Amino acid sequence: MSETAKALDSIDEQVTLGITGMTCAACANRIEKNLSKVNGVSKANVNLTTEKASVSYNPSETSVEQLMEKVKKTGYGVREQKTTLAVTGMTCAACATRIEKGLGKVDGVVNANVNLASEKANVEYIPGKTDIDQLIAAVKKAGYSATVAGDANAEAEKEAREKEYKKQRNKFLLGVLFSIWFLPQMISDLGVEYGFNVGFQYEINPWIQFLLATPVQFYVGGHFYRDAYNALRGGSANMATLVALGTSAAYFYSLVVTITGSDAGLYYEAAALVITLIILGKLLEVRAKGQTSEAIKTLMGLQAKTARVIRDGEEKDLPIEDVVVDDVIFVRAGEKIPVDGEIIEGSSTIDESMLTGESLPITKKPGDSVVGASVNKHGSFKFKATKVGKDTALAQIIKLVEDAQGSKAPIQKLADKISGVFVPIVIGIALLTFLLTYFIVGFTPALISAVAVLVIACPCALGLATPTAVMVGTGKGAETGVLIKGAEHLESAHRVTTIVLDKTGTITKGEPEVTDLITINNFKQDELLRLAGSAERGSEHPLGEAIVNDAKDKGLTLSDATEFNAIPGHGIEVKVDEKKVYIGNTKLMQRQNIAFESLVKQMEELEGQGKTAMLIAVEGELAGVIAVADTVKETSAEAIAKLKEMGIEVAMITGDNQRTAEAIAKQVGVDRVLAEVLPEDKSAEVEKLKQEGKVVAMVGDGINDAPALAAADIGIAIGTGTDVAIEAADVTLMRGDLMGIVDTIRLSKTTMRKIRQNLFWAFAYNTVLIPVAAIGLLNPVLAGAAMAFSSVSVVTNTLFLRRWKPVREVAA
Repeated sequence: MSETAKALDSIDEQVTLGITGMTCAACANRIEKNLSKVNGVSKANVNLTTEKASVSYNPSETSVEQLMEKVKKTGYGVREQKTTLAVTGMTCAACATRIEKGLGKVDGVVNANVNLASEKANVEYIPGKTDIDQLIAAVKKAGYSATVAGDANAEAEKEAREKEYKKQRNKFLLGVLFSIWFLPQMISDLGVEYGFNVGFQYEINPWIQFLLATPVQFYVGGHFYRDAYNALRGGSANMATLVALGTSAAYFYSLVVTITGSDAGLYYEAAALVITLIILGKLLEVRAKGQTSEAIKTLMGLQAKTARVIRDGEEKDLPIEDVVVDDVIFVRAGEKIPVDGEIIEGSSTIDESMLTGESLPITKKPGDSVVGASVNKHGSFKFKATKVGKDTALAQIIKLVEDAQGSKAPIQKLADKISGVFVPIVIGIALLTFLLTYFIVGFTPALISAVAVLVIACPCALGLATPTAVMVGTGKGAETGVLIKGAEHLESAHRVTTIVLDKTGTITKGEPEVTDLITINNFKQDELLRLAGSAERGSEHPLGEAIVNDAKDKGLTLSDATEFNAIPGHGIEVKVDEKKVYIGNTKLMQRQNIAFESLVKQMEELEGQGKTAMLIAVEGELAGVIAVADTVKETSAEAIAKLKEMGIEVAMITGDNQRTAEAIAKQVGVDRVLAEVLPEDKSAEVEKLKQEGKVVAMVGDGINDAPALAAADIGIAIGTGTDVAIEAADVTLMRGDLMGIVDTIRLSKTTMRKIRQNLFWAFAYNTVLIPVAAIGLLNPVLAGAAMAFSSVSVVTNTLFLRRWKPVREVAA
């Protein structure tokens, strides 16, 4: 095998599997461990809240099918995505067979069924391994056409959640119907047990108790037995194991007493009521967990369903799935923009608050870009589609939020370790409790204490404590224009002690203007500006663009430049009209041995005003100095003040000279200035700060900021910047506003506070109540109620995070 082939074979692939049957963190931990043991798997991450497993694996050593099989052998199921394609072009059964074979060959397809009569293809596939586009491509490769039939795919997760809720609700109602008759007896027994007078005595015939309890035990609670069996078959134990053991002990003990006619106590009501209360807890949990992912549902609901496409001179309303790149689309006032694109005719104001969180509409004209799902407020226009389907900004945001919500925060590792061994330890405690109580008090009290221990102990709350908070936190961030790429970044942000801000385009607007032009040695201003504008036409630097724009605004005719050479940290050298032109700082003049001392005083004055002064030389002779100023963003000073109020040190990094940098820093309140830093040295400056023991966040928007963003503990990209900077960052601020940094840290602090609260109550609950149950002070029914509501309380506490608001809304 060649070295190239070996390298390709070593590249890991990613797949996300939907897992069914998990009931607690122990389940997630067991699946994660077993997947990690598969040969070729480099990383496995199972999230209890999203019910998904993210796996990195080497396709030359294992396959998706083997991973699915491993999950199933562990005792759980894998949820496949289903979609229906409308197929055109079929004429006979052979066509259907051919399409089926074509779809079956797509990696990730589990099952494909093509119906000739209905002209539909029903496909089951693994999300993350393949997607709708690949399925449609397979149909086309077979010689036919296909489109998605309806929008059931977008609603699949919602339908699954609703189905689960209805299932739990029906079981709960049935449980209530059979177990409510036990309540008077339970109250009467509790009065006797805890020594208070309830005013009545109530007892049901043992055989009637048996008839009432049996449907609850084996139908309402039947899935506990199935889940426990599957878990044990996979070599693990989970919540279902505890419930099945505890309620079975109470039920079968009571059954033996009933059959033998013994005078010993019956505990049918404990088994029935415990199961019913746990089902109630799961019912409430399913509902609450559904609310944690509201952000994704909201984002998906933003997308337009149709687009008015102009094809062959005619306007056609087409499903958004049929829009292709370069389609011309017409948008009227009040309509949603269907996909990303560029305006080619007309103008309007666009509400992009769904992306940026910024409520003020933005004026757009020909040449400006528009974003799918934003709203056209006034006027109408035509635009050319540039990104469609999964490539649109909204689709990318949804994917980013989904990935972030499925990721695991470092703080969760402790909970995972504990939940991984929790159930076996609880079973051991229950067994020890039974033995000690049996020899000291007797069989019946021993049984009840052991059952209470089994029922009270549930690792669900531990498993839900972190991921639910991460889901809500990242979702709230997305709603307000703060995109956080992973749970680890959401956690790290609250620890930041120093924030390094790039100047141009971050603190400032990045739209500089020429403010001064001073000439010497008989050079005329217009001629020098024309030469400078011509020289800078090849530059992508904002300062160069400002000079070009100023020359054009003054009606000067620019020449073509040749031999353009950009010297990082110095300036440029270029040939214009056969003249060698140099534009840059004093370092550039020193490098070319050009005397510049006569303009030093003027430069210092301009730089003291916060302007960037650049020297110009023509044919080795100093010609003048041109000053460019970049205005500070309106919210920069306010945001920096708030960061300092939070105890965070704020530094500014720039390639500008010290004097100009300090002038800008003074305007916005920055205390520490890192000036005259070459682009390639920005990351080194970040590393120096880290070596000082600081937790550093770097904020930037340019290509030259990408290494520094990657080097920082947290990289924050301004969303109005380049794709490269955004790709290198951990957090993206869609507004291009520094107040987003304040919101990021506030959101991180609030989310971490919720996670700590959740973990504290989850640990405290088990730490306090297991010993109480072990010494016989907790009735199994009360234990069941407490266990049922433990995870509900954690999720409910997390949902308060949805009330979090960004700084602007809090101030309002």
